Amino acid sequence: MSDENHGKDVPKEPVIGARKAEDIDADEIAKKYDASTRFRQIKGKVGLFVSFVAVSMSVFHLVTAGVLTMSAMQHRAVHLTFAIVLVFLLYPMTKKSNMDRPTVFDYLFSILGAVSVGYLVFMFEDIARRGLNIVTLDIAMGVTALLLVLEGGRRSIGKQLPVIAVICLAYAYLGPYLPGGLAHRGFSFTVLVERMYLGNEGIFGIALGVSATYVFLFVLFGAFLNGTGMSGLFTNAAISLAGHRPGGPAKVSILASGSLGMINGSAVANVATTGVFSIPLMEKVGYRKNFAAGVEAVASTGGQIMPPIMGAAAFIMAEFLGVPYTQIIIAALVPAILYFVALWFMVHFEAMKTDLTGLPKDQLPRLKPLIKRKGHLLLPIILLLTLLFLGYTPVFAAFYATVATYFVSMVRKETRMSASLLWKTLEGGAKGAVFITMATAVVGIVVGVISLTGVGLQLANIILSTSQGYLFPTLIMTMVACIVLGMGLPTTACYIVAVVVAAPALVNLGVEPLVAHMFVLYFAVLSNITPPVALASYTAAGVSNANPSRVSWVALRLGIAGFLVPFMFVYSPSLLLQHDDYSRVAIAIVTASVGVFALAVSVVGFWRVHLGMIERALMFAAALVLIQGGYVADIIGIGVLGVVWFLQINRLKKFSAHKKIKMLD
Repeated sequence: MSDENHGKDVPKEPVIGARKAEDIDADEIAKKYDASTRFRQIKGKVGLFVSFVAVSMSVFHLVTAGVLTMSAMQHRAVHLTFAIVLVFLLYPMTKKSNMDRPTVFDYLFSILGAVSVGYLVFMFEDIARRGLNIVTLDIAMGVTALLLVLEGGRRSIGKQLPVIAVICLAYAYLGPYLPGGLAHRGFSFTVLVERMYLGNEGIFGIALGVSATYVFLFVLFGAFLNGTGMSGLFTNAAISLAGHRPGGPAKVSILASGSLGMINGSAVANVATTGVFSIPLMEKVGYRKNFAAGVEAVASTGGQIMPPIMGAAAFIMAEFLGVPYTQIIIAALVPAILYFVALWFMVHFEAMKTDLTGLPKDQLPRLKPLIKRKGHLLLPIILLLTLLFLGYTPVFAAFYATVATYFVSMVRKETRMSASLLWKTLEGGAKGAVFITMATAVVGIVVGVISLTGVGLQLANIILSTSQGYLFPTLIMTMVACIVLGMGLPTTACYIVAVVVAAPALVNLGVEPLVAHMFVLYFAVLSNITPPVALASYTAAGVSNANPSRVSWVALRLGIAGFLVPFMFVYSPSLLLQHDDYSRVAIAIVTASVGVFALAVSVVGFWRVHLGMIERALMFAAALVLIQGGYVADIIGIGVLGVVWFLQINRLKKFSAHKKIKMLD
């Protein structure tokens, strides 16, 4: 978003603590923890060239989405060509490299990347005619593309995923020399290059295909929304609705970060965007630094599981499962609401526990004038949802919603996109998609090797044999695998790697494929707040100037509902709204809501008055029982809640009587 637009919708002090916000360098904090944000700010002629390439990338995707069509392989190749040129010009080789302009090696790698990947664009028909007759030039281009994709991935998303890809390639090549069950017949160097470069299960597989179609357009749609001032609308609306309530700023963070997070799809970027305003607000009314940062980290992370956009992984899930994207949206709705309801209860009870008030109403923006001035910006989102639920493809819906955003912005002068802002928006959309493109290209190598060697089935069998065929241990092992894989990885990459390994084990135990994939997605997302590598928590700690380790543990405590909700919908699939018995669905939603309420009370240790250890243990037990589902379990859980309520009321009466006696004395 451009500087001229950035401050349009930001309320003045004392509503969000603008003075404090200005002292926080959010970009530098994000760069410290997230490799995808560490790109150069290039000026001069080179900067103009980079800008032109980025804008061309956005225009290409808009044209191919709404006007022209290309073969899938050529479209993916053009998509990756743009990204691989940009990744070497924007991202430095090391942290010590020049941040003002590219080096000679960067230019060289960009040219080689354009040639090796662009080769498929121009030679596609010739390669298709030749079939299995691979020539030396094909292999040379393939090796070059493989190396540059790995290096581009290392620069833009960190070293973890490229290292996994290299290990997978080594595994495929060294198969005959491996011990025990890991051994396989092995694949030659030529076969590996051919499959990873020319096949549709390597670099140019499903993951990159989804990036080239759905993901890029939705990233661009988000950039257009930000360009019109939508982020300010969400933030001010959240402040207006929740700012005056007990602990209001924390509730503002939940509403604003959840709303914006579903659009940008990156927990770290979301923290850096909204945390600059929400964290100072929370500190201002009395929240501790660690708690304020933890709330922001958990809220921003939850944006990736909140429909309708949910970041990039949800599109890949729809492609893997072969179901309409709207089915993913419907399935994700109730679990996401439970996640945010639990967080809302926690910040509410924390505010009541520590007697934190909200902000004065006269310092808050008024909702009605805000809607009158900028409510028209919601129309493209309404159009997007309407088209999706009418059965149109996500590509079609995203294209027309993006175009509509531009024209709707013209309704009022303050939201109007000038020519320069339009250019910067197109540029920013492409830059924001580069790291996702590289991540999906690298993860394509991993998926390609797993498919080629069949190791995914072996790993699934290992999980099943270790858990002895019991569901709960299998779920625990899957959860741990997703969290470990997700340490430092983008959510999309983590989800893809984990789902090809872990989901088959769950499906073999009778878990519906959609439920299994959603389970994996949740823990891929939650790796952002799981110690010891909790990137969203670390970023929030940087904004609040708090201890990163302490913030990550606070975030883990606040986000505990997110770790339990996936178990809820595995045992009660009705929560994913996939059941025809609506009464059963309604009961599951109500009891799950009561369960997350009990969980929040247990974690915070406050309801009407402070809870003792026994009461907290009872509330936690009630939450777990309600997770299990079933009529008997629900009755037991609600009964336990009733017991704690009775104890709380009695203690409140004694406290009130004691207070009256003290006042008389």
